Amino acid sequence: VGLRPISALVDITNYMTLTFNRPLHVFDADRLTGPVVARLAGSGEEILALDGRTYRLDPTMTVIADAEAPQGIAGIIGGERSGCTQETMNVFLEAALFDPIRTAATGRKLAINSDARYRFERGVDPVFVAPGAELATRLILDLCGGEASELVVAGKPTEWRRSYTLRKSRVKNLAGIDVAIPEQKRILAALGFEVTEAVGGFSCKVPSWRPDIQGEADLVEEVCRIVGLDRIPLQPLPRHYAVARPVLNPLQRRMLDARRELAARGFNETVTWSFLPRSHAELFSEGERNPALVLANPISSELTDMRPSLIPNLIAAAGRNFARGFDTICLCELGQAYAGDRAQDETLRAAGLRRGDTHERHWLEKPRSFDVFDAKADALAVLAVCGAPMHSLQIEARAPQWLHPGRSGTILLGPRNRLGVFGEIHPAVLDALDLKGPAVGFEIILDALPVARARATTRPALSASDLMPVSRDFAFVVDAQVPADKILKSVRGADRSLIASAAIFDIFTGESMGPNKKSVAVAVTLQPRERTLTDQDIEAISQKIIGEVAKSTGAVLRT
Repeated sequence: VGLRPISALVDITNYMTLTFNRPLHVFDADRLTGPVVARLAGSGEEILALDGRTYRLDPTMTVIADAEAPQGIAGIIGGERSGCTQETMNVFLEAALFDPIRTAATGRKLAINSDARYRFERGVDPVFVAPGAELATRLILDLCGGEASELVVAGKPTEWRRSYTLRKSRVKNLAGIDVAIPEQKRILAALGFEVTEAVGGFSCKVPSWRPDIQGEADLVEEVCRIVGLDRIPLQPLPRHYAVARPVLNPLQRRMLDARRELAARGFNETVTWSFLPRSHAELFSEGERNPALVLANPISSELTDMRPSLIPNLIAAAGRNFARGFDTICLCELGQAYAGDRAQDETLRAAGLRRGDTHERHWLEKPRSFDVFDAKADALAVLAVCGAPMHSLQIEARAPQWLHPGRSGTILLGPRNRLGVFGEIHPAVLDALDLKGPAVGFEIILDALPVARARATTRPALSASDLMPVSRDFAFVVDAQVPADKILKSVRGADRSLIASAAIFDIFTGESMGPNKKSVAVAVTLQPRERTLTDQDIEAISQKIIGEVAKSTGAVLRT
């Protein structure tokens, strides 16, 4: 049966374990000192077990001990000092009943898996303790010879007698199988239950060797497994609605949409710990390290704080990949970050990190390193797929301390609602996290996005104009510090009903522009819907665009 034969005594105990589910243990009586008792271990006691390992015990563990020291861990494994050998002459046979929960807890603490533990923690027959000892004694006498003493009994078995009433209709109602009442009785009786008539059904006394039977439902299961689970009829669940209704909330949909978009943009998704080392937490904490994020019982001495951002673990993962020879790395993660220990301090975020070149070496195009604009494009793509109002977003050239101060930005929706950050990771942060740079990244707070308006149940009709669009180009001279995006917003706001699109196609700086000046060229597409635009109409909207840009940015039309 796959067990190592050591001696006839050990073979007998193994036979009893496998055949009768009755674990036993034999001690070399000549190696014992004084009487053998079952007791709780003392604090700091140790035992050299039969597997050759020394285990340190505590007062929650039961041991079999003589007058000097523990000789076995109760229900799990025996001790080396009192183990039987080829020279053993006198044997002490122990048959006991041990608490399943305490046995399981001891086995888990000491990481010991044995045949005895497997059976004791699941429950053994409390009535078969004395018969098991008598049967093993007879085997020892028959195979090894010798003379047996009288049986010494200490304690008494726990109360195991219990009975449950099985209602006559319960098998049909609970399992869906129509089994005749006489057949139910026959099956339970054959399994060792004492079946008698009772009001509304029949009473079943549970046999001592079935600790798993704890109610009427277990009786139904016994009948069904003998009859055959394949006889349970297939029953489709009723549909409450003809068309399945969505079960995901808006935040869950955003997470799935962001995950799909990042995968399409070439990212590999990672799942990292929600904890990080103290040094990393200090680098990414906005201000002083928050003591509320320090773990009282960390799983590792290196994972002491809850993460305030997803980026540090992504940098650490990128560093491990770079150390193994991967030069171009694109990693992303969706998960929670924490600003405190309150429920509102936990936010769901999407973050990405890129390091290396945008593409492999090629004769047609020279590769370049990822830069802040790649991180910005990733962040805006995530916001767009999550339904953010893109035309209302504002981008400011400021960011947390872990981003490069001149190559980063913050995405805002209004003056206070920060949706995310992007940019090049600060070189000092990369050095501290052992990643050779440069590297760029972004982080979007999905909880900060406004809830989208409820959509109509039907898709609106296509509204396409049959009139030709008109394109006009404008070049504005503006201060070098003015963001180009501000000019685009001013152009679009001049006439939202007529202006279909606006895009920047050229930026020029030089001495001809003057000090601290730049030229920004914008292509504007006008889409009429009611009538063809005349020259006067086009001139009017052009003046309106020029005036709106001048009002908001101070720009003048380039001559």
